[in-house]
Amino acid sequence: MTFYGQEKVEYNAQLCLMNMAVHGLTGVIKSGNEANTFYNDAHNLAGCCDYVMANPPFNVDKVKAEAAQNAGRLPFGLPGVNKAGEIGNANYLWISYFYAYLNETGRAGFVMASSATDSQGKDKDIREKLVKTGHVDVMISVGNNFFYTKSLPCSLWFFDKGKAEELKDKVLFIDARNYYTVVDRTLNEWSDWQLKNLNAIVWLYRGEVDKYKALLEEYHDALGEDSFEEIVRLAEEIIGDLRNEAKSAVAKADKKDKKKVQAGYDEKITDQECLLQVAKEALWLYEKFGEGEYQDVPGLCKIADQSEIENKNWSLTPGAYVGVAAVEDDGVDFHERMTEIHNELLHLQDESNQLMATISRNMKEMGI
Repeated sequence: MTFYGQEKVEYNAQLCLMNMAVHGLTGVIKSGNEANTFYNDAHNLAGCCDYVMANPPFNVDKVKAEAAQNAGRLPFGLPGVNKAGEIGNANYLWISYFYAYLNETGRAGFVMASSATDSQGKDKDIREKLVKTGHVDVMISVGNNFFYTKSLPCSLWFFDKGKAEELKDKVLFIDARNYYTVVDRTLNEWSDWQLKNLNAIVWLYRGEVDKYKALLEEYHDALGEDSFEEIVRLAEEIIGDLRNEAKSAVAKADKKDKKKVQAGYDEKITDQECLLQVAKEALWLYEKFGEGEYQDVPGLCKIADQSEIENKNWSLTPGAYVGVAAVEDDGVDFHERMTEIHNELLHLQDESNQLMATISRNMKEMGI
C-alpha cells in the first residue's frame, strides 16, 4: 500500500508521519498552504484511490466558494454560498472530496458531524445525488463522548463504488448511540468485541455469512461450547459467590493479611467479569442474528432502499429508519405505580415541612 495525505497544519502532518513510522508504514504527507484541501488536490488523486479514510474538522465556515470551485473534486456541485461568496458550512465539501477521490471500485469511511445526515438546502440536493449513485453503503450513528476533547455525537459514513449489484439500491443504517463501553465519566468507546459485532451486522447485510460464523467460533473459542446464555448465567453466579466468599474470608483473616486476601479475590472476580462481558457481547449478537441470518432489529439496524430514503426527504440519519427498540413489559401497572410515587412524594414533602418547622423553631430558641 502507498499512503497519501494532506494536512494544512504542519505540526499535525509531522504527528502523522511519526505515527506511520512507529507502525512501519511509509507515505507522502503534504502540509502547509498547498495542502489546504479546500483549495488544492495536493497529490492529483481525484478518481485514483482504492480507500479513503478521514476525520475532518466539522462545520468549517468562510471557505471561499470560487477558489473551492476552481479546485474541483465536486461531482455534485457546491454547497450553499452566502452573499460574501463564502461557503458557510464545509461538511459537504469534505463529503464530495472523499467520494471524488475514489476509483471505480474504491471505498471510503469517514467521521462527520451528526447534523450532516439531514441538513437542508444545497446540502440536501448533494445528498440526493449521492444516494442516487448507489454508492452509499453504511451509515452509523455514534453517541456522545467518543472524542477525547469533545462530547458531541457524530456519524460514520461508508461509501463503496464496488457494491454488489443487489445492494446498489440499498443502504444499511445502524444506530449505535446506545451501544458502547464506558471508560470514565467523559469518555466512551467500543470494545474489541463490540467492534466485531458491528462488523458482523455489515457482513450479514453483504451476505458474508462465513465471516459471521467465524466470529461465532471465535466467541466459542474464548468462552467454551455451552450456550452463550448459560455462560452468562454461570459467570454471574460465580461472581456473586466469589464476592460472598471474599467478604467472609477477609472478615476471618488477620489484620495484616486482609488486603492480600481481598486482592486475591479481586483478581478472580476481575477475570470472571471479563469473561462475563465477552459472553454478554456474544449473547447480544446471537439473540439478534442467530446462526447468521440478517434481520432488521428495531432500535439498532435496518436496510432501506432508495424509495424509502426519498420518502424520508433524502435523510441519512439512522434513527429515522431503525425506529425505537421494543420495551419489555415489566408487569407494573403504570397508573398504579404513578399513584404510589405521587403518594410517596406527598409523604416526603410533609416530612420536609415538619423538619423545616423544627429547624426554624430550634434556631429561634437559640436566638438566631
